[in-house]
Amino acid sequence: MAQGLYLSQKMMLSQVLAPQLQQSLALLQAPTLELKAMVEQELQQNPILEEVAMEPQAEAKESTGEEGPAESFDLAEPPADVLFDPAKEKPSAEPVDDFQAEFERLTQMDQEWREHFSQANIPLRQNDDEEEKRRFLFDSLTTALSLQEILLEQMRQSELVESQRGIAEMIVGNIDDNGYLKATISELSFSTNIPADQIEAVLRVIQTFDPAGIAARDLKECLLLQLERLGKKDALEYTIVKDHLEALGRRRLPEIARALDLTVQEVQDAAATIGHLEPYPGRQFQPEPPQYVVPEIFVHKAGDEYVVTSNNEYIPHLRISNAYKDIMSQTGSAAEVRDYIREKIRAGKFLIKSLHQRQETILNIAREIVKRQRDFMEFGITHLKPMTMLQVAEIVGVHETTVSRAVSAKYMETPQGVFEMKYFFTSGIKTADGSGMSNTSIKDLVSEMIKKEDTARPLSDDQIVKMLMEKDIKIARRTVAKYRSELNILPSTLRKVY
Repeated sequence: MAQGLYLSQKMMLSQVLAPQLQQSLALLQAPTLELKAMVEQELQQNPILEEVAMEPQAEAKESTGEEGPAESFDLAEPPADVLFDPAKEKPSAEPVDDFQAEFERLTQMDQEWREHFSQANIPLRQNDDEEEKRRFLFDSLTTALSLQEILLEQMRQSELVESQRGIAEMIVGNIDDNGYLKATISELSFSTNIPADQIEAVLRVIQTFDPAGIAARDLKECLLLQLERLGKKDALEYTIVKDHLEALGRRRLPEIARALDLTVQEVQDAAATIGHLEPYPGRQFQPEPPQYVVPEIFVHKAGDEYVVTSNNEYIPHLRISNAYKDIMSQTGSAAEVRDYIREKIRAGKFLIKSLHQRQETILNIAREIVKRQRDFMEFGITHLKPMTMLQVAEIVGVHETTVSRAVSAKYMETPQGVFEMKYFFTSGIKTADGSGMSNTSIKDLVSEMIKKEDTARPLSDDQIVKMLMEKDIKIARRTVAKYRSELNILPSTLRKVY
């Protein structure tokens, strides 16, 4: 058969997510601040929707577990009243068409939502004093200078002549965020046609700038520059870094002591001084990206019970604009206008329902988490119990994937601090009495054991296994090694202090 390109047709069945379902899933998965942006974008695209400004009122019904006026529904199958059934147009002589019944139900729904939120304690507005304080706080924020800006400022105040300052700017531009010069002298000389000795001379000046160790080409040079700044060029620390840095990194202190004809204690003291040097001199100037965490759920103790409430402060409250209902009621409206408004009303109602369902789903999941993790709320991390998303999904009445989306990038404020909701879902290990214990709790125990160990005789993984056995926790040595690695704790041979 000859090779070539051919067109063919075939029939097949496939499942495709409807656009409205995709929107519901996106709303469910989005964290609070992202959700707010999504709703504001929808407000700009859908003229039918308008935001309702609510005043703070009495305690929210959500905190007592009462349901609001809007009915709950499965995201996979929206209720029938969300979507309108388009009615045929009546003759223009009729004062109102068949769509009037939908508007009456829509008006009733708007009234119910207003009554619902009027009874909710939703602090959507701040008084003028609080807003002024908030604005002053944001206006007072400053931007820290970068490492390159600090070095260039020191260059301008140095004794470098004008012809050398261009070379200095080139060198500073090749210093990375950790403070190391990434290009070699030969590479800089080749790319600029500047003699290597001139670049080397300027580099030595820049290496006298703050912070100490800046513009080094490797770790050894970085540490040596810092020791020179401390006046230890003739000290034991300088010799160890210059000639035995690799052995020092492997903690082979007895080997260094034999090579230098010293005692292990002398080498240990010198290593302690070297350990206080900064291997990344530019690290202190690296800007930390701001991370804004807004809890979706608040948990507080009232008497002997833990009360779970939703954070509705940042979620806009929407309704269908009455102005467009009036347009639909007018008999002179064009068919195209009426069809456009119908479509936007459908989209608006579904968005309102989806937002309500999102809050209800997250709140129900949070209540089940608090119910199962009561000991954690009371006593902390060591009492975290193993829990899976499937267990919570069966109680809440949703699919496991819905729970996964609902807790993604969501945070819960508890008496023990603010935690990501996914934090509470951990696998477990059975103890000797048959009960389960979270692997997060076991990691915390391992961390505490290592913190309390004798640094001269650090605990091996086998010893940690035996100590856990005494607490009725049976795990393998390789599991301890894995947990130790996840905690960024070195093996016992590298933790030993001579």
